[in-house]
Amino acid sequence: MTNSSEMTVAELFLKALYDQGIEYVFANAGTDFAPIIEALVTASQKGNPTPTFLTVPHENVAISMAQGYYRMAGKSAGVMVHVTVGTANAICGLMNSSRDNVPTLLIAGRTPLTETGNMGSRNIGIHWGQENFDQGGMVREYVKWDYELRTDQPVDAIVGRALDIANSEPRGPVYLTLPREVLGGPAKSRSYSRRSRPLGSAACVPDLETLEKAADLLLAAERPLIVAGKVGSRPDAFEVLGKFSSDFGLPVTQVEIPALITSHPMNWGFTAGQHLPKADLVLVIESSVPWIPRNVNPSKSSKIIHLSPDPFYTRYPYRGFEMDLAVAGEPVETLRMLQEIMASRTKGKKGTITTRRRNIVAIHKELTAKRRKTLDAAHKITPILPAWVAACINEIKLDNTILINELGTNVDHLAHTSPNCYVSGGQAGGLGYGLGSALGAKLASRKRDVILMVGDGSYIFGNPTAAHFVARSDNLATLTVV
Repeated sequence: MTNSSEMTVAELFLKALYDQGIEYVFANAGTDFAPIIEALVTASQKGNPTPTFLTVPHENVAISMAQGYYRMAGKSAGVMVHVTVGTANAICGLMNSSRDNVPTLLIAGRTPLTETGNMGSRNIGIHWGQENFDQGGMVREYVKWDYELRTDQPVDAIVGRALDIANSEPRGPVYLTLPREVLGGPAKSRSYSRRSRPLGSAACVPDLETLEKAADLLLAAERPLIVAGKVGSRPDAFEVLGKFSSDFGLPVTQVEIPALITSHPMNWGFTAGQHLPKADLVLVIESSVPWIPRNVNPSKSSKIIHLSPDPFYTRYPYRGFEMDLAVAGEPVETLRMLQEIMASRTKGKKGTITTRRRNIVAIHKELTAKRRKTLDAAHKITPILPAWVAACINEIKLDNTILINELGTNVDHLAHTSPNCYVSGGQAGGLGYGLGSALGAKLASRKRDVILMVGDGSYIFGNPTAAHFVARSDNLATLTVV
């Protein structure tokens, strides 16, 4: 590489993004990013690699693309927006990314710092009107870290810090602002050299004493119930939870997204409310809202375990779910450890587990028959029901088809036949993520079909003109069912 003193900060910034594994930046630029555009041209002329920049004509589409991309690729993406106003347009999607633990790097320009004396100084009227006293304050409640790049700072080290924080559990977006004068200035000598390690900290697991307590509670229960939340989006979750639930006779209900294939005999679908009051132990796995307390609650005598990287969800101002054991740890690795501990303690309990497993399978079959009856009856009803949409999609989709669902149909009516095939979100209620998420998922998995099911209002909120522009310009073919 050339000596960093010969590079602009913008050029080193692009190199830092590429070196840290950022493959795509979804960009809606303005006057603040002229140095970035110049740096892209220079890199192209010199043959230096950079992330691929995709022009996205609306910020909500851009940040939603990062969400869908992460769900399929398992990698952070960059989103580049224009100063305060572009940030404002992205905030709805940023709220979703925060609550859904998507480690997006949101990059915003900062209106020029100076009025005169620099090539990047203010030169049009909006450069005064777009300045905030605290630009990061716009997003601080919804990002894990925010920072403004200063003159003479090593931008590569700052990019590395941003992505490490974003990809450490619990994951979430970060926000970096870049003043125009700083971007256009010379890069100082590098003080940062990234070592060969993955982004973020290594996965944390609970201590042995906590795991043994959880194992004893699970093995002592007669009517245990698992309520699985976002864990289904993690690599190997379907396999690990499938074996764990089968080996110990533990029925699995889900909220938000699937955590088992539909046909798994331990899968009770999205029916937690029906079974919760009867359970004498509830294991909640990575769910911020495992049930709605005004509608249904566990028995007061039941034991409750919450397993999550942050079981208290400390970013939520108020959350009153009770628990007897709070287990902080990466859920899939924790389940693997629980599997080993519990397997060594089943002496005298195998008969109970076998009987319970048989009963769970019987209920699974009842739920499957009920679902089939609902779907079969739906085709006779007009106007068309979401259940019939689900039935039709089940008929045409492949096992590896990616389903994006934003208020388009009931998740429990869809046939989930493989892991890493379903994307939902919007825990914060920020409508309009579906179109962008579908594009991001397709970008990450071009050889797989992507089907978006979206409500009419959410379709409008998703900025369809901008979304279809991106689909056409970047050859991202998806099927959208409104």
